Amino acid sequence: MSTAFDHPTYNYRVVRAFTIMTVVWGVVGMAIGVLIASQLVWPDLLANIPYLHFGRLRPLHTNAVIFGFGGSALFATSYYVVQRTTQARLFSDVLAGFTFWGWQIIIVAAAITLPLGYTQTKEYAELEWPIDIMITLVWVAYAVNFFGTIAKRKMKHIYVANWFFGAFIITVAVLHIGNSAVVPVGALKSYSVYSGAADAMVQWWYGHNAVGFFLTAGFLGMMYYFVPKQAGRPVFSYRLSIVHFWALISLYIWAGPHHLHYTALPNWTQSLGMVMSLILLAPSWGGMINGVMTLSGAWHKLRHDPILRFLVVSLSFYGMSTFEGPMMSIKTVNALSHYTDWTIGHVHAGALGWVAMVSIGSVYHLLPAVLGLKPGAMYSTRLINVHFWLATIGTVLYIASMWVNGIMQGLMWRAFNNDGSLTYSFVEAVDASYPGWFVRVLGGGVFLLGMLLMSYNTYMTVRSAKGQETEAFNADTQTA
Repeated sequence: MSTAFDHPTYNYRVVRAFTIMTVVWGVVGMAIGVLIASQLVWPDLLANIPYLHFGRLRPLHTNAVIFGFGGSALFATSYYVVQRTTQARLFSDVLAGFTFWGWQIIIVAAAITLPLGYTQTKEYAELEWPIDIMITLVWVAYAVNFFGTIAKRKMKHIYVANWFFGAFIITVAVLHIGNSAVVPVGALKSYSVYSGAADAMVQWWYGHNAVGFFLTAGFLGMMYYFVPKQAGRPVFSYRLSIVHFWALISLYIWAGPHHLHYTALPNWTQSLGMVMSLILLAPSWGGMINGVMTLSGAWHKLRHDPILRFLVVSLSFYGMSTFEGPMMSIKTVNALSHYTDWTIGHVHAGALGWVAMVSIGSVYHLLPAVLGLKPGAMYSTRLINVHFWLATIGTVLYIASMWVNGIMQGLMWRAFNNDGSLTYSFVEAVDASYPGWFVRVLGGGVFLLGMLLMSYNTYMTVRSAKGQETEAFNADTQTA
């Protein structure tokens, strides 16, 4: 049954569904994040419930945020952008529906199996083989729908945002299939076909490029569409955007070994990962500069447009985290930073500051459009502004506390007495970390509060749109 929400040309139904679930999984995933951060400050919290142990909830947090929140945002925005920029409806409404329901089932399956302890123990790839097969089926349907839409486009030109979305879809498929090659030995148990250092190398080829393509290339697709649209300006340099694209996808795939410095991985492989990471700074900052400079002539809009502030500040965090990453890949720096909270701070500078903020800004932009409302017609612009400040303050508190903790931990671990004994025990380093962990809980809680405001704003906007739909229906009925 069609409604006033339905667009005469485009499939906005699936975009709306993914957009709403972006907000839902954002709240759920970040709430779990605050919970597990609290467990480090108060170790007895839920200690007697094995299913809610830190070791089981932590992978649930990463899966809910990355694949639930981030994945839903990528589905929503890519489906929206590819239709708008090709002037063509999605290739298949059936496949669109399958990707939505399939993806939600996958996230729910993760929420059930991970607390129960079913895991492959691979970072960002913990889900067991039956769920991996479901991911593959959904991803194939997604790829067919996305590239099928481009194939039937009415515009000869393929806009650069679609290049980034396309690269993200293809590369994530290769990464997922390669890293998930296992030998099943039970309904929810399997063993990797790789072993030893090779298994670690394949895992971080996947793990770093899940960051590089799922959490960077896909969200750069968002940036290249929503920043110019919200600013009302063309992309600063279209030529730079193409150079940015080819340089990024050519270099990112080689950077994974920097996660394995000072391990059994061959030294030349570690060095290759470091060098590629350092070179990666250039295309990363080229994209950041391209996005920020798109506001040339429109900087005044930042005074009154909190959605644009979300998008621009996300680019600032993108620039910061893509400088910090290559720096941390240098072996001498990595000797201090690795296995410390500095790495956690770096990850969340990208996850909260870049990924979450650009997603939030994009959702605030597209939600009124797919609900048939006027541009920018969210229920409350004031709440968006409050959300912006909560997100910014929460992110800064989080990453600053982790930077301080990480440097302190690294220095304490490598401090030696004159006789060669350790100056500090590991327990002393843990005890010294508590203040930073408390600030992290505070920062995460502030960010979560912003997400709760967003969920309320989203609910009221949808409710307002439904009210307008009912009024229009009644008016049409009376006219008839």
